[in-house]
Amino acid sequence: MLVIGTRGSQLALAQARWVKDRLEALGWECRLEIIRTTGDKITDVPLARIGGKGLFTKEIEEALLEGRVDLAVHSLKDLPVELPAGLRLAAVPVREDARDVVAGRPLAELPPGARVGTSSLRRSAQLRLLRPDLVIEPVRGNLDTRLRKLDAGQHDALIVAAAGMHRMGWSDRIVEYLAPEQMCPAPGQGALGIETRAEGEAFRACSALDDPAARAAVTAERAFLAALGGGCQVPIGAYAEVRDGKLRLYAIVVAPDGARAVRDWREGPATDAVSLGYELAQAMLAAGAREILEAVYGR
Repeated sequence: MLVIGTRGSQLALAQARWVKDRLEALGWECRLEIIRTTGDKITDVPLARIGGKGLFTKEIEEALLEGRVDLAVHSLKDLPVELPAGLRLAAVPVREDARDVVAGRPLAELPPGARVGTSSLRRSAQLRLLRPDLVIEPVRGNLDTRLRKLDAGQHDALIVAAAGMHRMGWSDRIVEYLAPEQMCPAPGQGALGIETRAEGEAFRACSALDDPAARAAVTAERAFLAALGGGCQVPIGAYAEVRDGKLRLYAIVVAPDGARAVRDWREGPATDAVSLGYELAQAMLAAGAREILEAVYGR
């Protein structure tokens, strides 16, 4: 019996059940264990203001280390780039659509002063680049909660991840897909991360679900993020694609007020994912990203 640790939101449960179904198809017996995280308990404060890393993963990782669960299913963008000693990223399954999307009304149809809801500093900063005339409002809560607030008229539009909408079966609520060049996704967005203890049957079982292309892409994105010293609640976007063994990594670091942004990209063999991420980060730090991040961190 493999015990799968997961958050209790509808989306987290959908993701965990997806993994459970695939492990059971391979002959493993599984059950879900719901764990409340710090990020779940604090619902009235923007994530960027809370700060810290592992808001949605720390308690689940503690359960893994204590042996109360055998594996954890995370949205990979929530998982810090440095894992606790004794834990490993056993698998990155086939990736969902990594793009951000709009629900409500398309950006081009929103009049000046329209209210757009997002809980992400990365999204709000890039939105200020695209449409500085819009009013950006913080919106917390699970995906279904945010959509209810949109339907109640609290916002004119929402920016959310395509992957969550697809996994919940709500693709019909999407009115616009934003290209990575418009709204660069968070590192790891759209991918699941299956975390286990470093050794044992759970690691061996989950390794069978790993997708090499998805693994290489998110490895480059997370290497870029690690080289910048960023967490998941900073104005950093990174998106990699693997085609025919070649990896192309595009990234942006943008000031929270949208006044300044540094963009760049690198391309090379997918086997060089880590070095490509590091190289791109160093180039962007030298081009002005360091000053933007120092202002964000208050250094």
